[in-house]
Amino acid sequence: MELKSIILIVLFVASGIFYYQLTDPTPSLETFRVSRIIDGDTLDLTTGQRVRLKGINTPEKSMPYYAEAKDYLIILMQNKTIQVQSYGTDKYGRILAHIFIDDESINREILERGFATLYYYEHDSHYEELMKAEEFARLNEKGLWEKSPDENCIELIQLKTDEPEKLIVRNKCDKELGIIFKDDATHIYRETVEPNSIFTKTFSHIWNTDGDSIYIRDDKGLLLFYRY
Repeated sequence: MELKSIILIVLFVASGIFYYQLTDPTPSLETFRVSRIIDGDTLDLTTGQRVRLKGINTPEKSMPYYAEAKDYLIILMQNKTIQVQSYGTDKYGRILAHIFIDDESINREILERGFATLYYYEHDSHYEELMKAEEFARLNEKGLWEKSPDENCIELIQLKTDEPEKLIVRNKCDKELGIIFKDDATHIYRETVEPNSIFTKTFSHIWNTDGDSIYIRDDKGLLLFYRY
């Protein structure tokens, strides 16, 4: 083989490896030890860094299954070694990460148990897996997805996501309903809907026009879920 041909082959292979390294979207795993669990999707490392589990959102302190999600992480991770796949940091300086223990995705497990809902701004290589995990929990009514006996009472009439934003729901039952509703993030509202009535509420810059969800609950379980 001519020297020129050999050089061209070497350059071609090298450029392919370099391109793969530049475009490979999956970061490598790093090993850390957990010092403290903050809640169901946030923890501290012994290095002093704070980690936010990517792709999921667990309930806030005032919401159902907050304690279950936090306790689950405590059992799995408190003072233990984990593998962290980092995707940069969020606006609070927390590491956004997928976390593994013995090659098992903790992000996925939390979703499968119904202790969290899917929460993505930018898709990554784990998105499909986490979406299926959430679907499994929803179809099996696990945790947050357990339905209220009154689920047939609430009907979504409109969720208008451009300004001025508006939510319209109908209470189809002959009883007053105390409801809690929220988006994918942490906007939480508590309202009372009168029997056989239409409830309307306006908002500003709450619902994400690129895609969001609404979860409506009462104290017995999930009344309505809608994602766009």
